Amino acid sequence: MTELFDTAVTSLLHLPEVLDRLGAAAGDRRSAGDHAHHAAHGHGQHRISGIGSGAPVDIMETPGEYAFVLDVPGLSKSDIQVTLEEDRVLVMKSSNGAGNGKRKREEEEGECKYIRLERRASPRAFARKFRLPEDADTGGISARCENGVLTVTVKKRPPPEKKTKSVQVTIA
Repeated sequence: MTELFDTAVTSLLHLPEVLDRLGAAAGDRRSAGDHAHHAAHGHGQHRISGIGSGAPVDIMETPGEYAFVLDVPGLSKSDIQVTLEEDRVLVMKSSNGAGNGKRKREEEEGECKYIRLERRASPRAFARKFRLPEDADTGGISARCENGVLTVTVKKRPPPEKKTKSVQVTIA
């Protein structure tokens, strides 16, 4: 009976991490629905599709740039990689070895035992990929990590100039 209880308690201790992973997957599905809603109602001109898990992201668009904002508590800038794949896929992920998702606990001493563990594993591993829209300037990407918040900024290319062409009308 004690072994069954210990197994149940151990499973419950890891429940926050399991729920976090499930919530991240549901967040990706919600994001796709949000994109469909915005497109159907004319909000925003560009669709940025994304995959990955581990770090929820806010994406903002201004007239001159796109900004991706992720919470990455416990990670330093050396733990984070921002790269560009296939010319249009922005990749943000934690480096190898950073954020292995294991909770660091102090060893229980003597009669002392944990009653409740609610703090999530930190730092957490994450990997997110986003296909950038056509107007994104892939040469104008910058990233900054400050106070546990990663902000990746992608400049926009100016819209192409509209050329007008005069046509000589001849009368026959």
